[in-house]
Amino acid sequence: MARHPEPSGSTVTTRLGPLNVRVTGDGPPALLWHSLFVDSTTWTRLEQPLAAEHRLILIDGPCHGTNPRITQPFELHDCVGVASDVLDHFGVDRPVDWLGNAWGGHVGILFAAAHPDRCRSLIAIGAPVHSLSRADRRQTVLLAALYRAAGPRVVVKPLVDALLGPRARTEDPEGAAIVADAFSRADRRNMYNAVRWLSLRRPDLTSVLDRLDTPTLLTTGVDDPMWTLPNARAAATHLAHGALATLPAAGHIGPLLQHTPTTAELITTFWRDPERTVASHRGTTTSPT
Repeated sequence: MARHPEPSGSTVTTRLGPLNVRVTGDGPPALLWHSLFVDSTTWTRLEQPLAAEHRLILIDGPCHGTNPRITQPFELHDCVGVASDVLDHFGVDRPVDWLGNAWGGHVGILFAAAHPDRCRSLIAIGAPVHSLSRADRRQTVLLAALYRAAGPRVVVKPLVDALLGPRARTEDPEGAAIVADAFSRADRRNMYNAVRWLSLRRPDLTSVLDRLDTPTLLTTGVDDPMWTLPNARAAATHLAHGALATLPAAGHIGPLLQHTPTTAELITTFWRDPERTVASHRGTTTSPT
């Protein structure tokens, strides 16, 4: 796999230490928060179409990317505070459109619930709201142990397969390399701690969905075994002002790197008119055209 350049941007002081944040584009503010185990480079293929309409604030989350090591445990609620710190740093004084992938979707759900005045809309791509199943927990513990003992080399292939689908390394080697490089560049202790503190302790967020007043769009891929269509449909019923859309990609990160035009169209359409987009997806799980 080809190596991809590390992300560059501003260093922003937050309650969890300094974080790398990039800003690009012009227009209304949108905050983008990536999945666990990768960094903001996974937005690469979406950046151009999204930045044509919005000012994108792309965070490399704590314990990820080239951010410095964190020694004290933290949880999703602390990440909500980090997002507020970043917005304050850049002087964002209007509600943002939150775009989160997996982990970023979880943080976004909690952010919208805690700060409805700062969140105009929310999209959570590939973000299961339930906690890990026993089978997923066992697999995560095993991979974490292998990672701790031998580093990223021994787990990067199964990780890419899980996040992008098993055919990605053959059909989209560049996309697979983006994910692999993002995982491999993180500090080894940081990444191990992210598994312990965030992945294994992920809470069930279903009850939080009941409290959201923010226009919200949940998405899942047509082939995401960790966020199945029945589970995603059930979660969407808890949204007073939300709906579910399906995207033609595999894994949590697949929608960002495969079928990018479809994903970009869904996002920008939602940003232009969140209420109308939600209404159009109520009672349907078809992909946008």
